[in-house]
Amino acid sequence: MNILGKIKVTTELPPELARLKDIAYNLWWSWNNEAIDLYRAIDLPLWEKLNKNPVRFLQEVNNMKLRRILSDQTFMAQYRDVVKRFDQYMTDTGDTWYARSYQDKLSENIIYFSAEYGLHEVLPIYSGGLGVLSGDHCKTASDLGLPFTAIGLFYKQGYFNQRINRDGWQETAFTALDISHLPIRMVLDTEEKPIVIYIDLPGRRVYAKIWQVCIGRINLYLLDTDIPQNNQYDRGLTARLYGGDRETRIQQEILLGIGGVKALDALGIKGTVYHMNEGHSAFMVLELCRKLIYGNNMSFNEAREVVTSSSVFTTHTPVPAGNDVFPLEMIDRYFSDYWEQLRLHRHEFMNLGLKPSDPHNFNMTVLALNMSGKRNGVSELHGAVSRNIYNSIWPGTTEDDVPISHITNGIHTLTWLSPSYKYLYDKYLPNDWQDKLYEPGIWDAIDRIPDEELWKIHCELKAKMVKFVREKLKLQYRLNGMPLSEVDMLDRLPDENAFTIGFARRFATYKRANLIFRDMSRIERLLNNINMPVQIIFAGKAHPADRPAHEVIKHIHDISRAEGFKGKVFLVENFNMTLARNLVQGVDIWLNNPRRPLEASGTSGQKVCINGILNFSVLDGWWCEGYNGKNGWVIGDNTLYDNEFHQDDADSQSLYNTLENQIIPLYYQRNEQGIPVKWVKLMKESIKSLTPAFNTHRMVQDYTRNFYIPCIDRVKQIKSSDYNFVRVLSSWKEKIRKSWPQVRILAYKEENALKDKNVKSDESVTFYAVVQLGSLTPDDVLVEVYYGLVDGNKISQGESVEMTVVGQHDSSAFLYSATFSITDGGEYGYSFRVVPKHAGLFNKYEMPFMKWATD
Repeated sequence: MNILGKIKVTTELPPELARLKDIAYNLWWSWNNEAIDLYRAIDLPLWEKLNKNPVRFLQEVNNMKLRRILSDQTFMAQYRDVVKRFDQYMTDTGDTWYARSYQDKLSENIIYFSAEYGLHEVLPIYSGGLGVLSGDHCKTASDLGLPFTAIGLFYKQGYFNQRINRDGWQETAFTALDISHLPIRMVLDTEEKPIVIYIDLPGRRVYAKIWQVCIGRINLYLLDTDIPQNNQYDRGLTARLYGGDRETRIQQEILLGIGGVKALDALGIKGTVYHMNEGHSAFMVLELCRKLIYGNNMSFNEAREVVTSSSVFTTHTPVPAGNDVFPLEMIDRYFSDYWEQLRLHRHEFMNLGLKPSDPHNFNMTVLALNMSGKRNGVSELHGAVSRNIYNSIWPGTTEDDVPISHITNGIHTLTWLSPSYKYLYDKYLPNDWQDKLYEPGIWDAIDRIPDEELWKIHCELKAKMVKFVREKLKLQYRLNGMPLSEVDMLDRLPDENAFTIGFARRFATYKRANLIFRDMSRIERLLNNINMPVQIIFAGKAHPADRPAHEVIKHIHDISRAEGFKGKVFLVENFNMTLARNLVQGVDIWLNNPRRPLEASGTSGQKVCINGILNFSVLDGWWCEGYNGKNGWVIGDNTLYDNEFHQDDADSQSLYNTLENQIIPLYYQRNEQGIPVKWVKLMKESIKSLTPAFNTHRMVQDYTRNFYIPCIDRVKQIKSSDYNFVRVLSSWKEKIRKSWPQVRILAYKEENALKDKNVKSDESVTFYAVVQLGSLTPDDVLVEVYYGLVDGNKISQGESVEMTVVGQHDSSAFLYSATFSITDGGEYGYSFRVVPKHAGLFNKYEMPFMKWATD
């Protein structure tokens, strides 16, 4: 029989439950489990079948069940309570953290650009940690009441679905999303027509419509090229996240950056601050410059001052593959007509994105760094690593003074917190704990929770996780045609009573997923100890083009099938937010062993600690700041290795020794009631010490105080001067560029050089330097003594002291001096340096000019 046609029947909500639809179309529900409980109460099997999608649920739920629930007084009371809470959240904008802190800045707009957003599994437009971080940032911006708008792309096929076939190889598949099932709405104009923007690509114009996603109080706008105005190729431009070749990538990034700015204009949203989350959106800064040049009759350098004053850039990885670069010939093809609009020559345009060590590629991270006034890595260590990697952009500048700071990543606590733990915290923590997640004192009450109550919840969540993983593995095994006997084995495996190690994240090779198998005989003995059984659950996707990462997946799969490991090692396919949520709430310990220092931050370990799970990690990323000696364990130490083989050997030995001698025995050390009291003590310390520090409420407050507000204040200063501020500053910078070759520190007289002078602790020492300034004046420069302990031929932990003019050597040379004392004993080295100085500089060392004294 042939189907002649289709009719879609949508359930009509009773008026008494109409607000369920409003809540379904606002992702506020995704971090408020009381809202989720409403849908679950109506029809739990349907809710689970539809993958916890409230929009689709309301379309397909049985009308009789809706009518029946109307007579359930308990449900209706819960419904009214949730609706009341939702309405209060949406309308009570005057009592948010931002409103209380920055009452005079409520009319400003912070614009956030990211290539991916991990908000919930129903909207799979994310690939991993970067997207989840973006989603958590947005949710927290809503919670804190920031005037915040996010921009991204709508990938109708999302990121790929992963299959691990019978031979252990990753296979990728893409599925088109059904828009009618998603919590998004098309943006229409006053005539109810789609708002459409366009970008110019070589030989053609590409159009995009705009979708709106409501995330609590804030909006995310997604650009979509799948519209009739485009040819077939361009309609697929936004189909897949990180899909296609390099041509697709640059086109997507032009759409995100330049198209994103045009979308804001079409929506009537005027940004004050623009935050680039990674370099994918960095073309945005060029479009902002272009608008200023034509709208305010500026030169490029003047426009650049405005844009850098309003731009924030966050770099998320030191790994080269995570930083997009494009050959210069590609930039020629896409931007040869564009740089003229910026009033630039080709070489001037190219220099914006050139890293000195790679003059043949246009680097998006370098473009973002060059065009931002505030720049950061995502942990303290990553900030230092980034200053090292990009030191060459500021030649001569000491690494510590490179203007890249850090704000350590966090997680949106209520998104990742198990409802069971939430109710437990409601019981024992102060009533307002959810509003004060970032206050350490709030979490001291964790010690009031009885050990048996905490352990009971952990065991229940572990059993839930094991059940979920079993069902996933059964389906996986069946699809691979595994023998029925092996499928049936999953009725009892994984074992909910065995000590369970979790490892789930992107399978990039630097994350070393298979490090634990470096000594096969040793890990086999550890897994098969009948008195202290151990099992490991792995999950993660490899980028389709990353063949070495595919081989890591294959390696772990083969081990999981081998004698001595079968039933002890499990590899679960298609890692997503649903699987992640189960694992971070249910395993016993979270394993993280990247190759130090390549993990910029990592946030999966932050998700487990709020759920009472302990971390076992290399001292990399956030764990360098989080570990306090009694809230988890470390693998290895701070050693930096030149030889990866030696590093893997040392780290694997540390991993085995710590598991065998500390972690596993402690887990199985139980009291008469079967509770591992010492383990639970560590769980409490982990929750108490890590939760207030590693959440996005603290993180977004840091961004606001350190970046957003200074940018807002500076933009206000610029505009209040009718842009004269940037015209003066730009003119001064041009003077510095032309005159800087004349600047040098002259040779010293012996009595002033103080070479090899011995002084006592706290004894004052006076330093002198004669500085040739050429056509500049002392007001244009800052002269400093730079000193610190001698480490080989270098100065370590250097500090600087400003010098003052005490005389004039000749018409263009000036005598500087500084007097200070050093308290701590040791051998100190010193030198002198000169940098440009102006009251209008956003950062002390922002200009790439620093002159040092030479022998």
